Amino acid sequence: MEMISLEQELKQNSYPGRGIVIGRSADGTKAVTAYFIMGRSENSRNRIFVEDGEGIRTQAFDPSKLVDPSLIIYAPVRVLGNKTIVTNGDQTDTIYEGMDHQLTFEQSLRSREFEPDGPNYTPRISGIMHIENGKYNYAMSILKSNNGDPSSCSRYTFAYENCKAGEGHFIHTYKNDGNPLPSFEGEPKLVDIPDDMEAFTEMLWNSLNEDNKVSLFVRYIDIATGKYETKIVNKNK
Repeated sequence: MEMISLEQELKQNSYPGRGIVIGRSADGTKAVTAYFIMGRSENSRNRIFVEDGEGIRTQAFDPSKLVDPSLIIYAPVRVLGNKTIVTNGDQTDTIYEGMDHQLTFEQSLRSREFEPDGPNYTPRISGIMHIENGKYNYAMSILKSNNGDPSSCSRYTFAYENCKAGEGHFIHTYKNDGNPLPSFEGEPKLVDIPDDMEAFTEMLWNSLNEDNKVSLFVRYIDIATGKYETKIVNKNK
């Protein structure tokens, strides 16, 4: 697979929706993830990321404007021991609870499907990062409707073992803007992952569409020690 420029990929797409990036820093020492949310409606745009223990959660920026919290208020990131879970919905909790009961990442998601927000039927995208004894692997999942048909759920899991330094994968909910919004197609895109967390965060935030971007989370985890650094950027301040 040809590596693409994540910066150009984001700049050329006004509405990828919500996106997850997972990979390994160029020097090989850090496990890296990023998660962003975008919004077209006032309800979707009325959000911020806040830290919650070792993870994060979404929160209404102006609680008085919150209309329907069901699909926009959730914990995108949770940590279970040496595993970091990143998703675009409350399936974070489903994965956390399933893996805590010895289910695999894929098995945990069997009880879930795409979001019930027809006609878009937004895909549920999820990622899991596993660091143990200096080794690092990750997996990504997408649960989507069958070309907009809600009677059928298509399930895809992509697993990456012993990932190469400087490489990562990017998956997002929507192929591009539209009405209804077309779901992401294909396997996660191969992208480059730099060492500089500040520069990576800045590049991601500046590349997202100015009108539609809402919040961004970036985390670099030291593979040897498990210690991590986190960056959160919110449009609403």
